[in-house]
Amino acid sequence: MRASLERYFEFERLGTNWRTELLAGATTFLTMAYIVLVNPAILAQTGMPLAAVTAATCLSAAFGSILMGIVARYPLALAPGMGLNAYFTYTVCLKMHIPWQTALGAVFVSGVLFLLLTAFGIRQLILRSIPHELYAAVACGIGLFIAFIGLNKAGLVVADPATLVRLGTLRNPQTALALLGLFLMVALEIWRVRGSILLGVLTITGLAWMLGLSRWNPTPGGVGSLAATTMKLDLRGALHVGLFEIIFVFFFVDLFDNLGTLVAVTKRAGLIQSDHEIPRLNRILFADALATIAGSLTGTSTVTSYVESTAGVAAGGRSGITAIVTGLLFLLALVAAPFVGVIPPSATAPALILVGSMMLASITEIRWTDPLVAIPAFLTLIMIPLTYSIANGLGFGIIAWAILHLATGKIRRSDWLLYLLAALFLVRFVYLSAA
Repeated sequence: MRASLERYFEFERLGTNWRTELLAGATTFLTMAYIVLVNPAILAQTGMPLAAVTAATCLSAAFGSILMGIVARYPLALAPGMGLNAYFTYTVCLKMHIPWQTALGAVFVSGVLFLLLTAFGIRQLILRSIPHELYAAVACGIGLFIAFIGLNKAGLVVADPATLVRLGTLRNPQTALALLGLFLMVALEIWRVRGSILLGVLTITGLAWMLGLSRWNPTPGGVGSLAATTMKLDLRGALHVGLFEIIFVFFFVDLFDNLGTLVAVTKRAGLIQSDHEIPRLNRILFADALATIAGSLTGTSTVTSYVESTAGVAAGGRSGITAIVTGLLFLLALVAAPFVGVIPPSATAPALILVGSMMLASITEIRWTDPLVAIPAFLTLIMIPLTYSIANGLGFGIIAWAILHLATGKIRRSDWLLYLLAALFLVRFVYLSAA
């Protein structure tokens, strides 16, 4: 049985083993476990029961991650997406006064659209239409993005009304602890210790509790609470013509956030082929679409791939076992949701900073001496962290690529889909600025 699993998940070809995959799965879970606390807190503002959303968050993350691991065999974990949950709550439900049941229906419809586009090969065509030079830019941009999140969580970079951001105070014990965690993880990486990130997270968590620097607020949850949101979506309301723009935003943002994350994780893991093709791409996209549908049925916003998966990849994860382990831990969190909050930000922040720095390795693949490539790549790279959106960064890069190639007469008929994507992104940005 064990040998059959190793053959199915291609352990020998990927150069991995059970210990590495288990550690990688646990590492990914620890870096994204915050979603069990944050997602319910955001969605509960719509009137959704907190306990039910907590359970739905765990269940949808478990379903999506395990499905991705078994079917697509990639170390890619899924959970309700940040940004999309904020759009669901603050724009759709609170600003537009649309009931959360109807908003869940819109998420369901967007998931079905994902599934249909995948079945007809359109999502695959979209991914293949993006120039491979932008792949490296996306990976680097996401690296800066998650490093920035880590620096903010550590208290090293904080908001400032005059300059937008500034250096935090190093006298903050949480910041000092996060810096200690970063140095520890880097040292373990230099010494080539397996599971360095996981060991660092666990060590800093222990220190935080010993020093009284961690506070834990139990979160309600449990399987029984799911009844309050499961199958409560309003499909008839979601299909109303006036909600088309909402469905489009759920669909559009998740499509490009997911594609960007997919490229970044597979590139970091060395799983993209020399011809820039991603093996089993259909399976990856099917798993993502089904996870969104399942999430809407249980009672949460759009489920998408998580950039924190790169933490597991950095820990050595290469196969679907990494994602399966992450999913199983989310199932455990469903039962033990009150205990998920024991991991303080000072423990996960250094992991994000370290992984983000590692993702900048692919910056050398960009032809910086060629403005046709360098400018779109730079805009992609810089706009991802500055706009807090993978989709925005990729959108600016695609628009710049299209405009520059049109202006220099280097347009090719085979790139028609790229120019269509650029036009769609331009319409979306103009619409958002007018909203």
